[in-house]
Amino acid sequence: MNLLEGKTALIFGVANNHSIAWGIAQAFHAHGARLAFSYAVPALERRVRPLADSVGTTFVEPCDVGQDVEIEALFQKAASSLGTLDILVHAVAYAGRDELSRPYLETSRAGFLTAMDISAYSFTALARAARPLMPNGGSMLTLTYYGSQKVMPNYNVMGVAKAALEASVRYLASELGPQGIRVNAISAGPVRTLSAAAVTGFKRLYRAFTEIAPLRRPITIEDVGGTAVWLASDLSRTVTGQVVYVDSGYNILGLTVPPEVDEPRG
Repeated sequence: MNLLEGKTALIFGVANNHSIAWGIAQAFHAHGARLAFSYAVPALERRVRPLADSVGTTFVEPCDVGQDVEIEALFQKAASSLGTLDILVHAVAYAGRDELSRPYLETSRAGFLTAMDISAYSFTALARAARPLMPNGGSMLTLTYYGSQKVMPNYNVMGVAKAALEASVRYLASELGPQGIRVNAISAGPVRTLSAAAVTGFKRLYRAFTEIAPLRRPITIEDVGGTAVWLASDLSRTVTGQVVYVDSGYNILGLTVPPEVDEPRG
């Protein structure tokens, strides 16, 4: 069953074949969606274009989401090439490595503004630009992380930015709902991606995750892709303004000390 047959999706944030955005793209493609991609910096083109070719995509354009003029130009190209959109995926986040490696209290003003701009405000900017291309309604998705709700080691300013992003999801959902546009976020557990490598201690966190999370399962880009298909499809036509957790149940726990003896699996 092709849940996205006849739908067009514009995806921001593919960096390589390990990106969550790429897992989403593959799942969309498997369900019949027409795909379009935008990458952040010219150096990423050599990685993104072959991936786009593998799913039959010809729309592959650069866009610095921190520059309004580039966003405007990108969506003009999208309007000309794609016509209308049904799905927008925002898988973009950035904070300087030095900001993530020191205490939040020591976050610089410049680092704070950069993290908020690229990781949070850019979703609002893209949503505003995409709205005219969604006359028949649609689905807008972004990616967040549990560090927005609880303090996570070395997540620091990114946790604050993700909290702002989740608040943006709710306000955008309220304002765009009357036009039939749904806005949701996926909060994934730890996934081995290029951006995750910037978080100090990520490998230790990743190893401990499967000992703690209720399902005792690691999270893959395919897991996130499956949830994204549901949120982008008509199956979730009355779901908006939500943060959907794809984390093997980690977010429900109040105590996250690994058990001394694991329970037998049924």
